[in-house]
Amino acid sequence: MNGLYYKELFSKKEGGHLPQLVIAENENMQSRFVVEKILSLREEGIPLEEMAVLFRSSFLSFDLEIELAKANLPFVKYGGFKFIETAHVKDMIAYLRVLENPRDLVSWNRILLLVDGVGPRTAETVTDDIMNKRLGPTADGREAIVSEKFWQGYHAYPEGVQKLFETLKSAASSKMSPADKSFHILNYYEPILKSQYDDHAKRIKDLEMFQNIAERYKDVETFLTEMALEPPTESVVDIESPGKEEEMLVLSTIHSAKGLEWKAVFIIYALEGRFPSMKAQGDGDEIEEELRLMYVACTRAKDHLFITYPINIFDRESGSVLSKPSRFIEGIGENLLEPWVVE
Repeated sequence: MNGLYYKELFSKKEGGHLPQLVIAENENMQSRFVVEKILSLREEGIPLEEMAVLFRSSFLSFDLEIELAKANLPFVKYGGFKFIETAHVKDMIAYLRVLENPRDLVSWNRILLLVDGVGPRTAETVTDDIMNKRLGPTADGREAIVSEKFWQGYHAYPEGVQKLFETLKSAASSKMSPADKSFHILNYYEPILKSQYDDHAKRIKDLEMFQNIAERYKDVETFLTEMALEPPTESVVDIESPGKEEEMLVLSTIHSAKGLEWKAVFIIYALEGRFPSMKAQGDGDEIEEELRLMYVACTRAKDHLFITYPINIFDRESGSVLSKPSRFIEGIGENLLEPWVVE
């Protein structure tokens, strides 16, 4: 036998539901399906704390977090920060806020302090100039008038601030969509991000998701309003059981879910290039580890298992479109994995 042991896996449980493979038209359709299914299961008597959404990497839950907040579904996240808690997402929101409301002093201060060579004193000088000289009240005294000169007369500022104003000027048109504005700002912000954080590659992935989310909004005001929805709890890195009085859905990376079980489990982004990740695809050992993670994720479910993936997802890092199901589930027969399509 050469020291090898053979084992046969079996289940003592009789009956039950087949796991479902859910193919969504896009990322937001995937999120909306998960939210609606969670609400349905809750109506059937499964409490939120007995449901979990699992994912390969923390940024993959960002779109879902917004939909959960809109549906007023409380959740706790393990294995990473919530979307709106991250500093780089707060920075992007601050840029958009000054475009939407030039009197937002807090946002101005935040983005000015990101400029190399600008400290609190310079930031205060610039914001005083903006508030006192560049903006004027409307007739009702509530809103600011932004004149054409607002985005032009900034050449007396330090060079770094001039570059910031150039970026904001290019994104200031009311005809531009939130996605277009975000794209301009992201091009400006990316070098700042790389200079400030050692893990900038991971944070850039987060901001790619930010860009994807922005693409489904028609105006900046609605986008900022929904981004500002506060999550019910703080995120944590390690698993802790929420109090029994507070019923909360669990969002978790698969790594943080090891050893735990829930009645209903959703595995999202079971998409080639996301799970397994793009970086793991050329390495045999890493693929084996990814396969083990899929096994861990699937075996967290007691009664209901939903495996979902969106199609036609553009991956900016590789420049390719992701549309194939994960190799770990591709080819599984309908007698084992019931297929659904969400359009």
